[in-house]
Amino acid sequence: MAAKDFIVAIELGSTKITGIAGRKSMDGSIQILAVVREDATSCIRKGVVYNIDKTKACLTNVMKKLKTLLKSEIAHVYVGVGGQSIRSIKNVIVKNLSDDTIVTQDMINELMDNNRSMVYPDLEILDAATQEYKVGTQYTTEPVGIQCSKLEGNFLNILCRKSFYRNLNKCFDETNIGIAEMYLSPIALAHSVLTDTEKRSGCMLVDLGADTTTVSVYHRNILRHLAVIPLGGNNITKDIASLQLEEKDAEELKLKYASAFTESSEIDPNREIPLDSERKKDYKTFVEIVEARVNEIIQNAWCQVPEEYHNKLLGGIILTGGGSNMPNIKRAFTEQTKIQKVRIAGSVIQNVTSSDNEINAHNGTMNTAIGLLAKGDMNCAGSPIKNKGDLFGEESATTSTTPDAHKPPRKPGEIGPGVVMTEAEKQKIEEERLRKQREAEAERQRIEDERRQLEEQKQKKNSFWKKSVNSFKEFGKKLISEEDDER
Repeated sequence: MAAKDFIVAIELGSTKITGIAGRKSMDGSIQILAVVREDATSCIRKGVVYNIDKTKACLTNVMKKLKTLLKSEIAHVYVGVGGQSIRSIKNVIVKNLSDDTIVTQDMINELMDNNRSMVYPDLEILDAATQEYKVGTQYTTEPVGIQCSKLEGNFLNILCRKSFYRNLNKCFDETNIGIAEMYLSPIALAHSVLTDTEKRSGCMLVDLGADTTTVSVYHRNILRHLAVIPLGGNNITKDIASLQLEEKDAEELKLKYASAFTESSEIDPNREIPLDSERKKDYKTFVEIVEARVNEIIQNAWCQVPEEYHNKLLGGIILTGGGSNMPNIKRAFTEQTKIQKVRIAGSVIQNVTSSDNEINAHNGTMNTAIGLLAKGDMNCAGSPIKNKGDLFGEESATTSTTPDAHKPPRKPGEIGPGVVMTEAEKQKIEEERLRKQREAEAERQRIEDERRQLEEQKQKKNSFWKKSVNSFKEFGKKLISEEDDER
């Protein structure tokens, strides 16, 4: 029987594209209905699309498999945006006001508009996280209704390369996969693995992936910094492969023997690790190779934490992703950062039921996909798939997209945290802006024309009276002249 009510999310990871479908209950629990994975090592690098045609083929396969499992068409999907090049930059927008002006929501929206209008060469603004507002000399997160003469908005703009953003949109457009909403994967992940206490008291979330490591810093429930480091578990594998091994064999050695931290006293100088049937390597050298790369990843991650928050991470460090399964990874982070409170988030905070082994393994590899699913609130189910008995029957087109779901275009205050507008929605907003600009220009021209006409009428009227007065003067002069002649 076809599923009639479900949400579908697509995650483009470092090594695979994951499609996941589930049903959310009123209490927030999630029932997973289908999970599909497609190898993407040939088309996605470090979480971003670099081969459009192959990515389109992977997406098409994922959608076909999901439809088969669900026995239903899919109207639209939720898409995660992440990967290399994503970074955050602080920005301040100031608005001077007349004395004793009361701050309104329109003023806040104007600051948001001005911030999103910032131009960064070759970079696209994916999201803008409001830090706080400075009203006069005071900082607040709720400035509406406060009286001041100067309003300042502090924002954290999350950026990525325009080419990456366009390639992602192009893949979904050309495969006719409707997008219900795009979300920043790190924010969706944080929503599902961090507790309110951790985000409020300050914490560092580290997603240890295969090709990238994503760092998110929270304090007082606000995202303070976000960055993606182009280093991950595969770098450790490649270092082990430098011992003249195939990467597949190096990966097996990593999973079997590697540890993120090993006490010097625990290293047996006589122990050797078999590289293959003929060669061995001393355990001490193997440990040094692994720990050198692990420490580099941790140090680069810690460098992303703004200095002013080094002593404010009372919620500690939360680790997730495949790399968080490495033995002694908590100890390695403590040694490098001196933060004693380190937690591994092997699963999400929502209650999830599933028959999928990888989800039930609670190893952190599916947390982002589930986080994207948890963000969904629109039914993605289309019509039931009918058995046409025709191998060449065409599939129904998917047409429901974000611009269709959000009419008219949303204002900045209506867009939730972590939401990334699709290129189609941005185009629609730009068209609306140009339409209003044309209307405003037409109105300005109309007013200018009316003013000019009034001015011309006034000049004509003045000219008429001037001529009349001059005529009367000439007539008067003529009469006086005639009287003088008679005398």
